[in-house]
This record gives sequence, structure tokens and C-alpha cells, in this order.
Amino acid sequence: MADDSQRNFRSVYYEKVGFRGVEEKKSLEILLKDDRLDVEKLCTFSQRFPLPSMYRVLVWKVLLGIIPPHHESHALVMKYRKEQYWDIHHALRVIRFINDSTPQVDVFLRIHQLESGKLPRNIAFPLEPEDEVFLAIAKAMEEMVEDPIECYWLVSCFVNQLNSKHKDSLQQLPKILEQYLNIEDNRLLMHLKACAAMSKLPYDLWFKKCFAGCLPESSLQRVWDKVISGSCKILVFVAVEILLTFKMKIIALNTAEKITQFLENIPQDNTDAIVSKAVDLWRTHCGTPAHSV
Repeated sequence: MADDSQRNFRSVYYEKVGFRGVEEKKSLEILLKDDRLDVEKLCTFSQRFPLPSMYRVLVWKVLLGIIPPHHESHALVMKYRKEQYWDIHHALRVIRFINDSTPQVDVFLRIHQLESGKLPRNIAFPLEPEDEVFLAIAKAMEEMVEDPIECYWLVSCFVNQLNSKHKDSLQQLPKILEQYLNIEDNRLLMHLKACAAMSKLPYDLWFKKCFAGCLPESSLQRVWDKVISGSCKILVFVAVEILLTFKMKIIALNTAEKITQFLENIPQDNTDAIVSKAVDLWRTHCGTPAHSV
């Protein structure tokens, strides 16, 4: 009992002096020492806490299935992933879809298209909407991950997760957003409806692109922790919190076009606070995962 109270005191103290997460980091390090990583516990940890930056890429790779839970297999599997990347890269060079001057994210897109059987017959064909989503996520991921091969696999597997596991849920998010906004601020919702803005909010940016191109890296990766570990519903609460944070600005705008234009280019100076409030709101409405970590 004394140990528990001592631990709670330490946690409160760490949080007050700006070291929130010290205890959580220790818990994650214990999980990562297991010979066979427990994917369920890693998911629960990621739902409950922001991942420490030094472990984020490793945890994401495990949760997205890029590497298996067994530690001893990590190096070998990444070696195969690297060979696969360069084999497809070489094939794309041979058919002249990429060259030395092709931007890295465009290389990622072409590799992903070839892998998924969606490479267009001609390089001049216009991009599909799903390609625009891929590029937005790739540009954001490129700022977070230094190694290009790790970056590619994270982008590709994240996009595949969104298109499979979360596909049906993502389509429901605009409706769910309206429900929670009605609970949090009915007056703001009524204003958006009066301006006919609800159907024109930047849903693709918020939900399909998972805020890539909207939030800066430090805020975005905390949102992606939750999505990658299984909850795309966090995206709704980030959207709600953005609307609540900029309520006065939005109410001063009287057309759907002006509101949408503002929301597509929100100020970047307090997005960390917006995400923190969104996580709190998400927990209030959806609860906190209780699995032991």
C-alpha cells in the first residue's frame, strides 16, 4: 500500500515539475523487454499514454505488423523489407516511373501502387483521391522518421490499416462529430448548420488524411499513436476540440466557404493543447482502456 501511495506521489510530482510520463516510460520499457512483445498490451499502453519519441517507431512497426512480436526476428524481417523495397524501386526505375530527381514521397507512392496492383499504365495519369491521401500521410511521416525504408513501410501499412480495419468507421465520423458537437456546444453546431457548413467541413483532411497537413509533427504523432493502436474515434474529438478552440473566430465567419478555408489552415501555435484537450474529451466520452500495463 505504501508503495502505491509513494508511486502516486511521484507521478503527481513529476507531472507538476514537467516530467509527466517518467513512470509511463518505465512501464513501456518493461513491456519492450519481453522476448515476445505483447501486442495487446502495447495497444493498451498507446491508447492510455503518448508514446515516448525514442520508442515510437518501434512500437508503430510492431502494431502495424511491419515486424513480428518476436525480438529475435526483427533484424531479419527488416532485412527482407529492405530488399523488397529496393527490388520494387529498381523495377520502377527500369519502367521509368521514377528517377534520381523524383521526390521521396512520390517514390513511396509508386512503390505502394505497384505493390498493391494499382500502378497506372501511364505516369501522366492524374492522381486518384486515395493517392492524395497517401501523399499527405507520407509527407507528414517523412518529418517524423529519418530512415526512408522504415518511413515507407510505416506509411504503406498505416494507409492499409485505414483502408481495411478503419474503413467503415471512418465513413461514420462526420455523423459522430455532429453528435458530440451537439453535446459540447449546441450553439456552435447551430451556427455551422445555419451557414450550411456542416457538410463542407474539411472531413478529408481531418479523417481520411488523419490531420496530416493540418497539425504539426509534435501534435500529429500523439493523435496517430491512438489511431495506429486501434482508435480512429480520436479523430472526431480532435475535430471537436478544434471547433471549440476557435469558436469565436468561426462564429464571426458567416459563410461555409470562409469557415472551411479557416479550418484548413488553423494557427499552429497551440495545437499541442488542442490535442491534449481532445484526448481528455475522448476519455470522458469513451472511457480509458483498463488492461494492465
